[in-house]
Amino acid sequence: MVSSRHEAAHRIFQERPELLAPVFRILDLPLPEKAAVEVLTPDATEIRPLERRVDSVLRVNPLEGDGFLLAIEAQGRRDEAKGPSWAYYLSYLTAKYERPALLLVVCQDKATADWAMGPFQLGLDDWTALSVHPLVLGPGNVPVILDPEEAAQDLTLATFSALTHGSHRDAPAILKALARAMGTGDPDSVRYYTELLEIGLGSTTPAGITWRNEMSAGTYFPGRGTLIEETFLKGKAEGMAEGMAEGMAEGEAHGRAQGVLRVLEKRGIPTLAESRDRITNCTDIDTLDRWLDRAVTVSTADQLFAEDD
Repeated sequence: MVSSRHEAAHRIFQERPELLAPVFRILDLPLPEKAAVEVLTPDATEIRPLERRVDSVLRVNPLEGDGFLLAIEAQGRRDEAKGPSWAYYLSYLTAKYERPALLLVVCQDKATADWAMGPFQLGLDDWTALSVHPLVLGPGNVPVILDPEEAAQDLTLATFSALTHGSHRDAPAILKALARAMGTGDPDSVRYYTELLEIGLGSTTPAGITWRNEMSAGTYFPGRGTLIEETFLKGKAEGMAEGMAEGMAEGEAHGRAQGVLRVLEKRGIPTLAESRDRITNCTDIDTLDRWLDRAVTVSTADQLFAEDD
């Protein structure tokens, strides 16, 4: 069964392909300049009874030439069956798309990363028919980012760094720096990164608990039970209940207002009576949605209204 943490470790490459540039620098590999990145189907099934699926497949197309394929796997533990599977993925993708294929394995602990480097050899003891040499990202080569200003310069890399170093002794400092840097990002990116980390770090791990305390999360992965999703659904339920008696629009507005206040409360941001009254008395759904987005990143309640005044 694929876990949410597993999903987050590779999905960031699909949604944020700009991460490939710093990743390739970490791996000391050249990435074609101004290359276009295309997400391909991860299905590598060829024979009906046999299903094989790689986590993510990207096609990197330079301005000139045929480019290459990058298969990405998130690996949480040692698995001896992976050698033959990875050999199959690479052979199948190369044959299907008629271009070179590389395998990138993303690990969140050093022991798994060391194992994933291989090589994985297929054949007899005294004769190797095929050898697989994955590229590996893990705690040993992904940088630790402790400076909020450095994190703000590249939120994508800083987020991936935090995901990779979730078990690092400096994880609380890494997450604190990233949480401060999130204040420089646009709301859509902040919602994506905050929830990606909540999913990728897990809700019960020390790093996951630290992250929930540092930041509210967005709604990018529905159905995962993240903080702002819980807040939104509770507010929506309150709005629908009140809507039966007071009218749906008024009840929904009240629920949204309670959601804004709850996010501020969860983040430990004090709300003065004047600000609280302004939020609870607002009946415009679009305005309340805007304030709910801002509640994820503001450092004071007054900043909710800064662009509206």
